[in-house]
Order: sequence, then structure tokens, then C-alpha cells
Amino acid sequence: MSALRWGHGASGLRRALWPAGRPGTLAEEGAFSAVWGSRRSSSARPCEQDRRKDWGHAELLEVLEARVRQLQAEGVSEVTVKRVGVARRLPASGGFQAPGKAADLGDLWAQKLNEEKSTTPKGKQRLKGKLQALDCEHLLQVVPRLLDAQLAGRLQHWKREPPQSLQEGQLARLLQEAPRRPGPEAKPAREARGASMRLEIQQQKLGAFLDCCLLTGHLPLAHHVLVTQHSRARRQRRLTLAMYNTVMLGWARKGSFKELIYVFFMVKDAGLTPDLLSYAAALLCLGRLDRESSTIQRCLEQMARDGLQPQELFSSVTLSPEEQAMVLRAVRKAQPTFSLPPPPPPPPPQVNTSPLLREIYAMEGPVSYPKSHLPLRELQSLFRQQLCVEMATTVAVESVEKARVLTEEVQRARNTLQQLRAEWVEALCRGLQNLKASELCSARAGRPSVFPFLCVLPEKELAELLLQTLQVLPPQGESLLSLAQQLGVRVCSRHAVRRQRLSSRVRALRDRYHQYARLLACDTQVEVPQLPRQYWEALGPPEAPHEQPWPLSVLVQLGKKLAETLVEAVRMPGSVAAPQGPRTLIPVLYHVYSFRSFRQIGILKPHPAFIELLATAAEHTLTFEAAEVPMLCPPLPWTSPHSGAFLLSPTKLMRSLEGTVQHQRLLDSCPPADLHGALDALTQLGNCAWRVNGRVLDLVLELFAAKGCPRLGVPAPASEAPRPPEGRLPPGASPAQKAEVRRELARCLKVAREMHSLRSDALYRLSLAQHLRHRVFWLPHNMDFRGRTYPCPPHFHHLGSDLARALLEFAQGRPLGARGLDWLKIHLVNLTGLKKRESLRARLAFADEVMEDVLDSADRPMTGRKWWMDVDEPWQALACCMEIAQAVRAPDPAAYVSHFPVHQDGSCNGLQHYAALGRDSVGAASVNLLPSEVPQDVYSGVAAQVEVFRKQDAKRGVRVAQVLEGFISRKVVKQTVMTVVYGVTRYGGRLQIERRLRELSAFPQEFVWEASHYLVRQVFNSLQEMFSGTRAIQHWLTESARLIAHTGSAVEWVTPLGVPIIQPYHQDAKVLIAGGMQSLTFSQSGDTSQKPNTLKQKNGFPPNFIHSLDSSHMMLTALHCYRKGLTFVSVHDCFWTHAADVEVMNQVCREQFVSLHSQPILHDLSRFLVKRYCSSARLGTPKHSKNLWMDKLQDTLKSVPETGALDLEQVKRSTYFFS
Repeated sequence: MSALRWGHGASGLRRALWPAGRPGTLAEEGAFSAVWGSRRSSSARPCEQDRRKDWGHAELLEVLEARVRQLQAEGVSEVTVKRVGVARRLPASGGFQAPGKAADLGDLWAQKLNEEKSTTPKGKQRLKGKLQALDCEHLLQVVPRLLDAQLAGRLQHWKREPPQSLQEGQLARLLQEAPRRPGPEAKPAREARGASMRLEIQQQKLGAFLDCCLLTGHLPLAHHVLVTQHSRARRQRRLTLAMYNTVMLGWARKGSFKELIYVFFMVKDAGLTPDLLSYAAALLCLGRLDRESSTIQRCLEQMARDGLQPQELFSSVTLSPEEQAMVLRAVRKAQPTFSLPPPPPPPPPQVNTSPLLREIYAMEGPVSYPKSHLPLRELQSLFRQQLCVEMATTVAVESVEKARVLTEEVQRARNTLQQLRAEWVEALCRGLQNLKASELCSARAGRPSVFPFLCVLPEKELAELLLQTLQVLPPQGESLLSLAQQLGVRVCSRHAVRRQRLSSRVRALRDRYHQYARLLACDTQVEVPQLPRQYWEALGPPEAPHEQPWPLSVLVQLGKKLAETLVEAVRMPGSVAAPQGPRTLIPVLYHVYSFRSFRQIGILKPHPAFIELLATAAEHTLTFEAAEVPMLCPPLPWTSPHSGAFLLSPTKLMRSLEGTVQHQRLLDSCPPADLHGALDALTQLGNCAWRVNGRVLDLVLELFAAKGCPRLGVPAPASEAPRPPEGRLPPGASPAQKAEVRRELARCLKVAREMHSLRSDALYRLSLAQHLRHRVFWLPHNMDFRGRTYPCPPHFHHLGSDLARALLEFAQGRPLGARGLDWLKIHLVNLTGLKKRESLRARLAFADEVMEDVLDSADRPMTGRKWWMDVDEPWQALACCMEIAQAVRAPDPAAYVSHFPVHQDGSCNGLQHYAALGRDSVGAASVNLLPSEVPQDVYSGVAAQVEVFRKQDAKRGVRVAQVLEGFISRKVVKQTVMTVVYGVTRYGGRLQIERRLRELSAFPQEFVWEASHYLVRQVFNSLQEMFSGTRAIQHWLTESARLIAHTGSAVEWVTPLGVPIIQPYHQDAKVLIAGGMQSLTFSQSGDTSQKPNTLKQKNGFPPNFIHSLDSSHMMLTALHCYRKGLTFVSVHDCFWTHAADVEVMNQVCREQFVSLHSQPILHDLSRFLVKRYCSSARLGTPKHSKNLWMDKLQDTLKSVPETGALDLEQVKRSTYFFS
């Protein structure tokens, strides 16, 4: 848009605000951002201040007039559809053919479109009415209505004073005494908690609105909403000092002293005390206007009375260099001798003091940190490629779905889609402009709307984002709530990337990363070996403070508005091959209600005609968000809870549900050094370079194109889904027959949905694998609230199924050495699942026995004896066969460079941690904590104990015990034993055993229910017998959590590595997003202002605590392996490294387990919980009944279960601890 040509009066403003050369159209950046965009970074002169009274009027006037003219000029909006049928299919000769029975559906579509036809002129009339009413409306509010009579009188008197006097003393007088805000009325605890949650949600939404208004250049609108909210006593309670400061700082940057004074009046009227940022805004404005020193001096004096020093303005407030210069100019006006405080000396590097990490951060001792296999120039080139990917925000990937022959029909469908998308982009841009106008009207009414959030991206980019969403909608549709949240998150992420792209951060990041690459490159050396985080921090100051993510309510509301715009704007002809002339338009999306898990939810479904058109076109490109694809360069090291992983795309250190802030608050309040262990472990996991196993990928793609192979984990296409019964029921069909047909139809639909989901998941994974086939890539990691680590890219990583793991191998190879080939053979036998109870020597001998089958599988996987197909993990076994074949055929197997990852898996790792915590010798022997000649199998042990109980009951004549004779096996009890340590209940265990019994064809099915009840009881009894210490610890953790939850708090603890944990289980708080095609209600259950869910808190504490221990063990192993120069990654309790390094990793793994459990973990936990929940400051002066409850809590927390006499040092000699 050209520079603004200011005229006098409203008519002059209207003429001046049109873009030069294109009257009647709107700029691409959005209808409103361009109006103020050209003045966003400049200072306002005093002579312009009076002219600002027309800013709000002109802003809305421009949009509404342009929109009305567009509606008047558009022929496409006059939909003249009389009747719409289901779209016809494309025949070979072109055109769609109408299906047989569609009258009812056609009537519904016709009715819907006729309603829309009648509402379109009504929408025009409403816009015209708004435009006409605008000429008579008052302007956006600038002057607040104060609730305090004394302040209101001073405001009126001040407005009548001459302009010069207002700068002289009013600001300083406002900074002095002010009335206090009246306290809220006392409410019952439950009502107060609910009101507190609603207030917090409202405050988050309003604060985000004001911040976004400033970012998009709509400061007058932010001021108007602030004034409107402040002027009403009930709404004023939502306002915080931070909100006033946001608007104040906006006016200060523009040099608008008058508006800044208005905000100060509101601050005092609200009974708030200005803070450092408030004073910084005042001084910034005074410095920008270059006013006399008296007012500045009185500001500084009041600052001193409030206990604030001018030096803090430059050390504790985040301002740009130019803004700091203006503040300094103002301060020196009053205090000419003032000098900036000297930059503080760099603080000594903070060091983690955990005894578990002392060796990791010790300066002395030999270290051999691993280097990348790539040279410096290549790493720097890869960084530039990744930067381009993230700045583009999306990645186009060629699909591996079998390409259709390019017939005339396919080409016609593709051309049609291309033409429709061009029309849809235009229609969506018009819809977005209309939406902005509507949302601006809502904001003018004083309500925080989504208007500024719609302005963060250009309309064309938003339209393309919506079309990408439309492209991937499944045929069965998507929940409107889920779709709305996804759209809101994507807009927020792209906004964050766009902000960084437009700032100077990209250049600074490039320079810093090019230096950082010297630490990793194979052809460079650094003076002092350092961890990646330490080296990155030494290269420069910490990154700028992060932006707060938008609240969940804003994300959902924004996404809902965008989804509704998509539904309204996107239409297609009923016959896409029709000749020129009038076209029958049908909506591409329609909104229906469906039942999912006994709840009725709103769903957006694509029209069958659109699905048919997509299938016919068979386009060969998939589009992913940049953060959904593995990185092309090593990730940024994690240096704080807000900085790490992707270059520009925002990433959470601790993943959580959208809208949950309690985890982030805990991390922010944690001393930075306490997080170093977790940050460095995540960085180390992300620095592992990967490549695709091309030989396995080729075989998988062959099966994928040939209708899949579910037995091998390759999903079949939708064409293989079972078909619902055809034909009609006879007129006299019984209710039972009808019910059977309905059940069969529901079953077919369920199977079809599951097959589509599995096929899509495999399509994404295989397409990304093919896209990265000849590339080296990296998988940045973060963690969940328990500390368990996960790769950030969701579709292609090593945490997936057998097939997903087989597609990956280390990009950096390592010679096998003397024992590497043996470990490859042992690993192969482990993958088969055939020798679980045998020793390593026996497994190695078995591998040599089947070597002929191994080589045959490697050479002729699809045409040979196919030995690999009949094992537990077929694809990984095949990949291992291929690696072994290459190694044994090499001239020197020891010199063969292997890229294959070898796994070492914990033996029922949860029970291992319980046995170590309780020093339980019997339990420890069952889970291989003690040395033995052959591996112990806890599942077989439990099955044997259950069989003992069964025989006893059978002798006593218990019928179900007699029926179960011969049916109790390891497989029947394994899942329940495995999950009982992670909190499975008897109810859940019974369902698991019931499924296993139903799989046994010889078992009498009429006894399944009774037998599953009996068996789950005996399994729990057996575990009590074998793991008495485990059950005691589990009971203590459960009871502690129950009592803590009853006090109204969620359970918190700190892992042995210092990571703060809080359980996110709270009573749901319902949030309503009303209006539009459907009112959305969603639950927000993850924050401490809500009452904890006692059942989930107590059931979740034992498994979550154990998960935090296994994550600590993994991180310790990762850090010590890194220090020794090993490549290391993990899948929770399954550790991966090169075959040559398995023995070193095994030694480190055992040493760190012993080191971890040598700490007084349970006693440390007890002390933390007592301090956190039973301190005198927390208790206050409770009632007598609550006193008794807290006494019980304190007694329970201090009653740490007694431990046995297990010697942990024996773990170091246990061959099968991890094997």
C-alpha cells in the first residue's frame, strides 16, 4: 500500500486510504494490517496527535466499503442453484454419472443451498447496514470511564488544561497515591476454584488479544478494548497490570503521550501499582518526545520511592537498542551525570551438582566426544538447506502410492482440481476479508475477538493452509474440534516462523551455527572438548525471550472460524466435466453430527464427489509441515526450556496437551543448572545421524504397491476392505435380521476406517523414507512430563513398529571389530524370539545353525525359503540377515563397516526398578538383576506360580480351576504382568486375560468370563508372593498420592537428574466457544488452578514415578556413552548402538543403574513430598478435621517402606540384565 494521504474529515480519509492504482480492492497482507503498517516503526509527531481521532473510523470504513463493493460486483456469489444431486462419477469419456439412489441426499443439499442463496443477499444488507450505521457511530473509545470519582474528576480537569501543562505534572501525580481496588466477595471453595479457572481463561484470551493487536499494528483497537473492559466494574477484574503495560508500551513506542496518560489513569483507577515496565514506557515516551526535565525527574523520584532504580530499566526490561537509547535520553535529561551500569561480568558457568552427573561435568579426566562423519563445509551447507525448508514452512514430498497411468480421464481430473483450487483461493480470500470485517465489529463492541490473529499471516497463505487441510481430510471426516485446534496451532507456528524470518534473528543464527558446526565436523578441532550445549552457550548471549503461545481457547476459536470459512467458501460443480454454461454448485465440505464413543460430536466430511475427484486425479504429492519432517542438519542444542531442536519452528522441551502451562511454569522456575542433565541427554539423542536402509525400503514398497501384506505389517489399501452386505432386506425381515445387518454394516465401516488410518500412516512413513533415501538426516528429541524422550517428527522415526525400525540405520558406520559379528548374530536370534530362555552362547550357536536360512533370506527375501517371515520381528530380522550376509562375505569381517543398530533390551524394566528400590532379592532374581547362567523369565515364573495356585484350587473342587487345566501359559499372563507395574487395575488385567483366552480355540468359551476373573486374581496373588517389596512400594506411592490429591494439590516430584515433574490430572474445566455452525465445548484439565482428579492422581503416581526413573537411567547411559565416543539412541528401555560397541554400552548401562539406585531415592522423595505438602506455611491454621487429615498425610509420607538386603553391585555382573 502506498503512503497514507491524509485529508480532513471522514470523506477525506476515505479517499486517502484506498491503495494507489487499485481502488476498491484490499491489500494482500489483510484488510487492516496495511493501514497502520507503514507507520508501525515511526514516531508520531505532536502535531499529528489531534488527527488521530479518526483512526478507528477510517480503519473499519475501508474494509466495509471495499467488501460491499466486492459483493455488489461478484456474480459468483449469486448462487442460482435450484436443486443439487450427488455428483456424477467421471466416465472414461469424461463427465460424472449420477448414482442410482440419491434423491434424499439431493433434497438435503438443495435445501441447504437454497437457504444459503437466501442468506447471501441478507449478508450484503447486513454489511450495508453496518456501513450506514458507522457514519452515525461514535469513534473508537480513547478516553476511559473511571470508576473512582476523584480520579474521574481529575481526568476531566486534565482534559481541559492546555497541552503544555499536561506534560508538566499529571504523569508524576498519577504515579503517587491511588485508591485500592475493592476485594472480591468471598465464595465457597468449589465456586471460587471454578471462577478462578474461568477468570484465568478470560485473562489469557484478553492478554493474547492485546499482544497480537500490537504485533499486527492495531494499537488503537487494543486501546479501545482495554478502555471498554476497564469501564465496566465486573470486566475490570479481568485486567492485569501486564495488559495495561502492553498498551502503554505500544503508545510509548509511537510517542503518543496523551493516550499513555489515559492508560496510567486506568492503572490507578484499578488500584494497581506501576512496575518497572510501566516506568520504562513512560520514560520511553518522554524521551521520544524530548520534553522538559521536571516531569522526568518526578518520575524518577517516584521510582525510587517504589524501590526501583533507573539502572534496572537497562538490565531487567526487554527493550530494543533504539528504545533503550530513548529511555537513556530521558533519564539523562533529568540526571545529566547518569551513566549506564557497566555490563555485569559474565556469570560463572552454572554446573549441575547432582552426584550422578559429577563425572559428566568434571573438567578433569579423559573424554572422547564423538564427531560427525561430515566435514565443516557440508554441515554448513546442510544448515542452509534446513533453514530454507523451515522458512518455507512446508515440504512437498512425492507419494509412493502406485502412480496411475496418465489417461485422458486422469489428466482431466488434475486440470479440474488445479482450476478449482485457483478459484477456491480467491473465494477463501474473499471469505477471510468478510470474516475480518465481522471480527473487527466484535472487537469494536469491546470483546476480544480473533481479528488480530487473522492478520498475522497474509490472506493467500491462510487460504493455502486451509486448502492443505482440505486435501488430507479422511473420507469419514474429522471432528470439528480437532480440526479447529490443528488449524489454530498451525497458524500460530507459521506466525512464529514468519516473525523470526522478518527479524534479524536468521542472520545471527546462521553466523552462530556456522561456528557451532566446528564442534561437530570431522575435519575441525576445538581447543577444549565441550558438550554441544556448553559450546553453543559460549558462542554468544542467550536467545531473546520466547513468545508466549496463544491460549487454547484462542487457538480453537481461531481454527473454528477458519474451518467455517472453508466450509462456506469452497464449492465445486456437481458435474466437473460439464460444458460451459450455468453450473450446479455443491459444497465440498458438509457439517454433520455423529456418535463417537457414545458422544455426539460435530464432523466436517468431504463430499463424495470431491473424494472421487481426488481419487481419479491421483496426485502424487504430499505436503508436510516443516516440523513434521526429520532435519537435514544437526538440531540446535537444547539450552533452556524454550530453545533447542528446530532452527525456527517453535518446539516444547516438555510435550504436553495444548493449553497446559503447569509443566512450563515448573521448568521456568527450576534453576537452569538442574536441567543440564536432561538438556544434554536430549541434545545427544538428537545429534545421532540416520540414513534409510534402501534394500529394506525397496521390498516394502514392492509389497505396498501390490495391495499390502498385513501379516508383515504392510497395510492393505481401502479397496481390500470388507464390503457391506448388498441388496435389500425382504419386506418381512425380522428385527433380529435388521439388527444383524446393522451390526455387519457397523463392523465393515469400523474396519474400513482402521484400514484407511493404517494405510495413511504407512504412506506418510514410506513417502518420507523415499524422500530421504539418499540423504543424511537427524531426529530432534524432546520429552514428556515424566522425562521419557521422543523424536519430534511424528511420522518417520525409530520409535515405531518393526517395519519403521527396519527402515533406519546409523549414517555413521563403525568397523565390526573382534566381537561385532557375534553381536549381530545374537541380535538376530533375539529378533526371532525363538531362544528367549537360552544363554548367549546357545543363541550364537543357533545363529550358526540357521546360517543357510539367514543367507537365503538376505539373497532371496521374496522368492527363497522366507525363513525371516515367521519370526517375531520379521523386517528387522531381514535387515539383520542382510547385514550378516555382507559381513561374513567381506574379506575381513572384523574390518567390515557396519551401520546396523544393535539393541539391548531391559528384562521387564519396570519390575527391575521396583526390585532395586526395595532391595528385593527374590524379585531381583526373577528380572535378571542377579547373575545367572541362563536368563530368567518373569512371565514364565508368574505362570508357574499361577499353576501352583490352580492345582490347589482344583483339588478343592473349584470348577473354573479344573476347566483351566492345560491352558495357563506364559502368553496368557504376559501382558498383565508387564503392565501391572505401570498401574493396570484388576479390571484392565481381566480384559487382557479375556482376550488371550478367546484366542485359544480349544478353550470352552462359555467359561471365558469366569476364568478371566479367576486368573487375574491369581496373577496379582503371584506377583504379591514373588515381589512383596514391589507391592509395598506401589501401595505407599498410591496412598501418598491419594492423600495429596485430597488436599487439593496435584502430585509433584523431582527426578534424580533434577527434572521437575507434576501430574497433569485435574477435573475437567469446560470451555465454550459459542456461535457459528456449531458451539464447541472442550475440556481443559491440565492446570493447577483446577481441582485434581484423585483417581487418576493415585493410579498414575506409581507408573509415572517408575517411568521417571527409567528415563533417568537412560539419560545417564546416554551421557556416559557420549563421553566415551559411542553412538547411542534409545526406545525407552531398549538401548541401541553399533555392534562393535555393545559391550561398552552394556558396561555403562549396568554401572549407571547401580549408581542411580545407590541414591536414597525413596527417602529423597519422602523428604520432598513432606516439604512440599506438609510445611507449616502451607498448612496455615486449618480446621481441626483438616489438621487430622494433614497429620495422616505427614505420617504416610514419612513411612517409607522397608527395604531388603539385595547387593546392587551384583547387577554389574548380570549378563541378562539388558540383553
